[in-house]
Amino acid sequence: MITLLRAMLLASSSLIAALPSGFTYLATFAPQIRQDIRYATPNNFTGARVPGYEAPACILTLPAAKALARVERLLLEHYLTLRVFDCYRPERAVKAFVAWSERPSAIGPKGRYFPNVPKSELIKRGYISENSSHSRGSTVDLTIDGLAMGTPFDFFDPLSRSDAPVPTQARANRTFLAMVMERYGFKAYPTEWWHFTLAREPFPKRSFNFPVTAQR
Repeated sequence: MITLLRAMLLASSSLIAALPSGFTYLATFAPQIRQDIRYATPNNFTGARVPGYEAPACILTLPAAKALARVERLLLEHYLTLRVFDCYRPERAVKAFVAWSERPSAIGPKGRYFPNVPKSELIKRGYISENSSHSRGSTVDLTIDGLAMGTPFDFFDPLSRSDAPVPTQARANRTFLAMVMERYGFKAYPTEWWHFTLAREPFPKRSFNFPVTAQR
């Protein structure tokens, strides 16, 4: 009986320690937020599941997850909800993006994501980077579900800039998203309307490489 209890305790502690200290699953604090983690599926600009994404789960640092839960509570009051596309991103995934961009044979669904930019210039123009704030765990890519934003997520084009000349309603929706995110401590990234980083992130100079796994 004692041996069985000890085994159960060890198993329980291993589950708790599945994520590094300071990280959590977004669903723990905001299960209503819709998770559409694109890089865990072929539905992304590479056309394949990205290394490091073993499950379609949103993992964030604890303060980022709590702040995003506050954003969601505000939106729920207006019968709206968030949809997240990417959260914590392992370093290996960032390197995979760079490697993909340098392989001429790896085309991906170009028409959906970069119809006006040669693949060979995605790094040069800043659409793919050798480093990502996502690997620090406090950056999230998201939208307000159901609202038009003028471009899809990960659309590598000047139209994805927050100040781009998109239709009036889409511009208003982008402004509203930025407003509520900034209200709860996130800062916008001007080049991508969907990209926000917690201003007071707990790991501003550290990147991580643990895999994105399912919540247990």
